[in-house]
Amino acid sequence: MEIALPTGLDKTLDFEQGPIRPPSEARSLLLRFSRNCPWNKCKFCPVYKGSRFSRRGLDEIKADIDAAAEMARQIDQLSWRMGHGGRMTDEVVNAVFGDPGIGDAFRNVAAWLYYGTGNVFLQDANNLIIEPETLAQALRYLRQRLPQVKRVTTYARSSSAARRSVEELRMLNDAGLDRIHVGMESGCDQVLAFMKKGVSQAQQIQAGRNIKQAGIELSEYVMPGLGGKKWTTQHAIDTAHALNQINPDFIRLRSLRVPGRVELHDDLAQGRFEKLSEDEMAAEIRLFISELDGIDSTVTSDHIMNLIETVSGRLPQDKGLMLAKLDDYLALPPRQRLIYRLCRRMGRCREPEDIDRLGLRPQLEAILADVEQRGDPDQILSDMADGFI
Repeated sequence: MEIALPTGLDKTLDFEQGPIRPPSEARSLLLRFSRNCPWNKCKFCPVYKGSRFSRRGLDEIKADIDAAAEMARQIDQLSWRMGHGGRMTDEVVNAVFGDPGIGDAFRNVAAWLYYGTGNVFLQDANNLIIEPETLAQALRYLRQRLPQVKRVTTYARSSSAARRSVEELRMLNDAGLDRIHVGMESGCDQVLAFMKKGVSQAQQIQAGRNIKQAGIELSEYVMPGLGGKKWTTQHAIDTAHALNQINPDFIRLRSLRVPGRVELHDDLAQGRFEKLSEDEMAAEIRLFISELDGIDSTVTSDHIMNLIETVSGRLPQDKGLMLAKLDDYLALPPRQRLIYRLCRRMGRCREPEDIDRLGLRPQLEAILADVEQRGDPDQILSDMADGFI
């Protein structure tokens, strides 16, 4: 049995981290600049509920940056002591992860150095609520103490971005903020009001334009299905039209899921909201993409909650390919769509073609037959998807 050797790392070092980050920031260093969400009322969101928002002070943020920098220094020294000359090899990272008492923050720094992305994600939900000069000072300090940083990104609410002037946002860009992730979710005012999003379509557009004019990359998140059956068409069209006026760098699809712990679940139970089926959601995404026009955004479907992960590409040149993938799925016989949904919810497929490409059909047929014995397969698969939240 292998025995973990002492690494000489200071186990008292730590810094604060929040609960979530975008999938695209999986290999980023995570630093918490604010705690939780200042709005925290969206019906569909389970994150931060029961937690109070607070801004972190500049000295507190700097202390966390100092801790991360010291961790990086100690891991570099460990690499030299292990004979790897400062390189972040498997052996070095495994030594850090295998050292008893090392916390999650230390592991995050080790993984960050190992992957070498240089990316930093600032948590939590809305760092643009921090006074611009304070945030700029924190960004400059981050770049100074961790010179290996290449890209810094953060979440922000549209309501806050709309209130920040282009000049203020440009100052943040100059200080080192490269990308902002915004949860647009919908560009339909009726949907935004029903979901208690606390923002209008006009504010969404103003926020996106401000960010883009400041030279900051913009990643907008869209939530297919958020309009339910009542507003599905308007949700798709209005959201696309809002994005057409922004031209974000990225449009990221995050299909609606309604686990029992979100407020929207009560609306669902009381009949005030009707969920789309997976097939109806695929049709809504098709309508949404068909309405995107005059922009050169990259559309991505990079989350397990989405039905077809490969619906992605650069506009306008890949629009036809994305629509074709959706058309191909919608043209499948009903049972074949069920088999694909099963494959996707098991995490085995990214697109329908994977079933035969990977030789999974016989196994999936048998599993689906078992699912059908236990109840309504459509509901069971829907519950599996909701479980990914």
